[in-house]
Amino acid sequence: MKQISLLVIALLSIQFVIGQTQDSTQVYKKRVLESTEVDFLSSYYSQDGDNAAVSGGIGTEELTDVTATFIVSIPLNDDDILTIDAGVSAYTSASSSNVGPFDGSSPADPFVASSGASASDLWSNLTGSFSHSSDDRNDIWSAKVSVSAEYDYFSVGAGGSYTKLFNEKNTEISINGNIFIDTWNAIYPTELRPFEQGGAGLDSNLFSQYTITGNTNYNPNFTFFDNEGRNTYAIGFGFSQILSKKLQGSLALDLVQQEGLLSTPFQRVYFSDIADSFIEDFQLADDVERLQDTRFKIAVGGRLNYYINETFVVRTFYRYYTDDWGIKSHTASVEVPIKITDKFTLYPSYRFYNQTAADYFDVYEGHLSTEEFYTSDYDLSKYSANQFSFGASYTDIFTKFHIWKLGLKSIDLKYTLYDRDNTLSANIISAGFKFVMD
Repeated sequence: MKQISLLVIALLSIQFVIGQTQDSTQVYKKRVLESTEVDFLSSYYSQDGDNAAVSGGIGTEELTDVTATFIVSIPLNDDDILTIDAGVSAYTSASSSNVGPFDGSSPADPFVASSGASASDLWSNLTGSFSHSSDDRNDIWSAKVSVSAEYDYFSVGAGGSYTKLFNEKNTEISINGNIFIDTWNAIYPTELRPFEQGGAGLDSNLFSQYTITGNTNYNPNFTFFDNEGRNTYAIGFGFSQILSKKLQGSLALDLVQQEGLLSTPFQRVYFSDIADSFIEDFQLADDVERLQDTRFKIAVGGRLNYYINETFVVRTFYRYYTDDWGIKSHTASVEVPIKITDKFTLYPSYRFYNQTAADYFDVYEGHLSTEEFYTSDYDLSKYSANQFSFGASYTDIFTKFHIWKLGLKSIDLKYTLYDRDNTLSANIISAGFKFVMD
């Protein structure tokens, strides 16, 4: 009896130890994200130039934009994270104001902003994503859905990714895919609207208020776009490898297929074989931008990061891009983070970009009316660009500073100067704050 009692006690003890071991494994399993994180991102962007696509390749490109984004990452358990990304962007644009150049209080002029309704707008976006990591953290799955809207379009999207780590996490491969379904609410230049099928033409109220100079027999051959939808399908592949204690490299391949309305309905085009017509100082459009309804893009790139010492790291990047519209581009950048203290880091960077022109691009009055496709959007022209940036970051892993229940983990500030060789220049100030919820 005594032996049986001892056996029972031994078995119970073994079971207890096994149970404690299992419980301990569950309790001390490292979480993918320890606690809820909240990121607040904001930026101010301003640009100017003399090649506005809205006015056919001439006119002011002045624009200012302010954005604000909140990103909340919530650990659902040890393995799963839910992320909510909500953002708004408000802009004022001298260029887009000239979609309706005659609705302002000043004489119409492509180099002067109109004060009409199209001078400003608000863009908003909401994205929800979910990620799951395997117990050994070598497999990561994610899925996301998004919705965004602006005055002239609405978009919904969905996507997902899979990442595999192996070779003791020294090697990583990934694949991701995204689909975006967009719907335009096409808005056309004011002077072309009366010439839609069944429109009043020169007898419309617009032309009864103004005097046409130059070619007074203004009669554009204009039709609205039949299809106002646009679909985008993207797939990407990634490979990352730790090459040594100080060197890490990665490669990426991205493929994008677009279908539908790829033209921007309010961007004017002027033909060299049609006499010019004006109202005040604004030239009336001969047509709007018309581009192919399909586009296939390929981009391949790589990164190489080298750890010099505790103070300096060098991060380099290169990408080659090509598409079936005739654009080929090269992007190269270098960033050198400089660790000043355990909490402060400076990161100057430089980026160079150049591209060839799309097959359908030409300058103001460079197109003929007999062409099938045409645009004077300088984003599709041949150009080179230089971008200089300087940033500073502050990190406090102990989150000593608090706002309510949020501890401040890091601050990032950055200034960027962007300059193209086709007169466009821009200034960007951005800020990011990361908080951790106690």
